[in-house]
Amino acid sequence: METKMYLNLAVKELDKAIKFFNELGFPTNPKFTNEKGACIIIGENINLMILAEEFYQTFTDKKICDSHTTSEALISISLGSRKEVDEMIEKAVKAGGTDYRKAQDYGWMYQKTFLDLDGHHWEVFYMDESQIPDQM
Repeated sequence: METKMYLNLAVKELDKAIKFFNELGFPTNPKFTNEKGACIIIGENINLMILAEEFYQTFTDKKICDSHTTSEALISISLGSRKEVDEMIEKAVKAGGTDYRKAQDYGWMYQKTFLDLDGHHWEVFYMDESQIPDQM
C-alpha cells in the first residue's frame, strides 16, 4: 500500500469550508464526505479532512485552538510556477480568505501566504530546486 497523507483541520462551518477549498480548485472526494466532515483532494496522495468542530473534538481530548489568534501549523503547498502562486492567493481572497503576508522572493523560491476561513495558515510557493544556493 502506498503512503497517503490526511491532514485534519477543525472548521466552524463545514459547507462554507468545502466551498472555499473547491473555489481554490481542490475537489471534494464524496466517498469520505458527509455532514460531519469532508475530504478535499490536494494532490494524488495528499488529502485535507475538514471536520466540523464537534466531530473533530471526538478525536482528541485537547481543546481546539482558535486559529485566528493561535498558530497551530504552517501548511505548505508547492505549485508549478510563480504565476500559479499568485493565482492561488487571488482565488483564496476571492473565496473569503485573507492575503496574510507580503510575498517572499528568495530568487530560487517564491512564497505567499493566505489564511482560510477558519484562520488556518497556508503557505503556497514555487521552488526551482536547481537554483538553491550551495550554502544556505
